[in-house]
Amino acid sequence: MAPIPPQIPHLCTEDLPHVDPAALAAMIDPAKTALVVIDIQVDFAAPHGLLGGYGVDLSSADAAIDNCEKLVAAARGAGATVALMRVVTSAETDSRALKTLMVRRGQPGGEAICRAEDGGADYYRIFPQPGDIEIAKLLYDGFHGTDFDAQLRARGIETLVICGLSTDCCVDQTARSAFHHDYDVFLVSDASAAYEPGLHESSLSAMEKNCVLLTTTGAVENAWRV
Repeated sequence: MAPIPPQIPHLCTEDLPHVDPAALAAMIDPAKTALVVIDIQVDFAAPHGLLGGYGVDLSSADAAIDNCEKLVAAARGAGATVALMRVVTSAETDSRALKTLMVRRGQPGGEAICRAEDGGADYYRIFPQPGDIEIAKLLYDGFHGTDFDAQLRARGIETLVICGLSTDCCVDQTARSAFHHDYDVFLVSDASAAYEPGLHESSLSAMEKNCVLLTTTGAVENAWRV
């Protein structure tokens, strides 16, 4: 008889370690901090986008975007830099590795997401304003193949507060890359989301153990309140 595998306890976001809200303001000085809003765009978040068209449950994304909007307002009010990034692709820019991965999964053409020409790459609900940093990327990591690091350095940014979609993919990859680029990284746990049960929490847990500090929308709003 095969042994019964141990049950992995369900993670709850509230049970993960978060920074003491009273100490947060000193860590995220608006003059040296950028709020990074990741992939709030049509194909990932809008009901008429690619995921919505496939019937993916977007309720967790909607709730996260509500909090992203609050964070953007708080950042603008406090004078922190706002950086918006999104995936912008075309058939010509799809990488060989991505195409091969999809073929081997039996999903040829499955890489066709966030196309520039059909509106799938467009911003959704949160839009740039003059003075914001805008980053168009081809895949997951917001630093890879972009001038994001150079733009941050030019503004004297040392700390990133990250939110957006999805926790297990582009948020995860960009947060880890930010840490490797020597930034202090905070991830707003209630302003990011994944599309499958458990992915959000498990991703937060892995990142918190290795490269980020977790915080909440309310704590950041209070820290940046003027």
